Amino acid sequence: MTVLEAAEKWLPAGLRLVRALRAEDDTARAQRMAAIAFAVRIVSAAIAFVSQIIQARLMGEFEYGIFVFVWVLVVLAGNFSCLGFHTAVIRFLPQYDQDKADAEIRGLTSTARLFAMTSASILALGGIAALHFFGNSIEHYYLVPLFLAVFALPMIALGDVLDGTARANRWALLGLSPTYIVRPTLILAIMLLAVSGGAPATAVTAMQAALAATYLTTLGQFLLVDRRLVNRYARGDRKIDFAGWFKVALPIFFIEGFGFLLTNSDVIVVGLYLPPDQVAVYFAAAKTMALMQFVFFAVKAGATPRFSSLMAEGDRRGLSSFAGTAARWSFWPSLAVGIVVLMLGDLLLGLFGSAFTAGYMLMVILFAGNMAKALVGPAEMLLTMAGRQQLCVAVYAVALTCNIGLNITLIPAWGLAGAATATATAMAVEAVLLHIAVRRALGIVVFAFADPHALTPRTEAVRP
Repeated sequence: MTVLEAAEKWLPAGLRLVRALRAEDDTARAQRMAAIAFAVRIVSAAIAFVSQIIQARLMGEFEYGIFVFVWVLVVLAGNFSCLGFHTAVIRFLPQYDQDKADAEIRGLTSTARLFAMTSASILALGGIAALHFFGNSIEHYYLVPLFLAVFALPMIALGDVLDGTARANRWALLGLSPTYIVRPTLILAIMLLAVSGGAPATAVTAMQAALAATYLTTLGQFLLVDRRLVNRYARGDRKIDFAGWFKVALPIFFIEGFGFLLTNSDVIVVGLYLPPDQVAVYFAAAKTMALMQFVFFAVKAGATPRFSSLMAEGDRRGLSSFAGTAARWSFWPSLAVGIVVLMLGDLLLGLFGSAFTAGYMLMVILFAGNMAKALVGPAEMLLTMAGRQQLCVAVYAVALTCNIGLNITLIPAWGLAGAATATATAMAVEAVLLHIAVRRALGIVVFAFADPHALTPRTEAVRP
């Protein structure tokens, strides 16, 4: 095939893609947001991967294991501090925007910020008290990193709310880049600067760098998001429906809390059972395999506001069709990325250090779990935006119980392979339960290989 023939073959497809992304309908907006989120996650994955390699090489397995264990804990705690308000913003703001309810938007965005920071500050004080009274029962090498970590909680919580606020307004780049690009870049840069200035290459130095980067990133994002909110909605009265928002936010808290624990509980349990160097090997394998998860994250970021809009419009057929589309957006790119990552697995793990190549088989196990989850796409967000939060909570509770139970059972017997097996099994359980829950509750078949036009008899009868 000549170059000209190839150009003639691909040009129409390229033009269709450009036209689709430049269109102004809601599906095109969702596609653009997913595309931006996808691009951000690609850059983020590259930055995070390079950063993790440099940190592992710089600190060694033991100190690196301490840092990643504590950092996972603090990110989890900061996210939990929002109590679901960071996603409740995405649930309510598009609806308020459609109704031109600017007073409610101002009340929602300000209340979410204040609530998240207050909650995180209370949790931080509780963490300091726990370290003071129970520090003797904690391994000594964790104490100082944990003490530093609690001070990052308010900024992590605020950053999550700002992320949700920006995504609800379809400001994808402003919502995603601070947390996934700016913050990890700053952590690495500050740590390298500190070590070059004579600071020891330890978990304490890494946590100090993470604390400084978190404050710089979140405060900068706050200024940018606040300015754009003022420009879009202007200043004025605020209408606050805290009870209504909290009624939706609390189930979301359990949903996302269970989901977040599902993706991180393995690292936590490994840290409780095994020494930091084993935590480092598992974390490197899990995060290397997690390169395929940015596909799911990108689809989720683009699909969630569209789910909310379709629910507000009462377009059941459109919702069913878009749910199937989102599942396919999730599955095929995840498969492609996962295969490439596995092909390069030994090479990628070897970049962390020779000891890390022992984690390759863990990557294979985790790949299977990730693909099971990709089959149903962002089904949990479909349930959430449809007001079926309690059902989603039940699904995640079962999956999390399975995850933790299997981790506790299999890690002592099989070590790191047990942790990977437990996590992959829990992902498969989660996918099956979400598929069943969406089908029964909404009458929608959410599955990557389902007929995109197939509707169950209940679809027309169900109301949000």
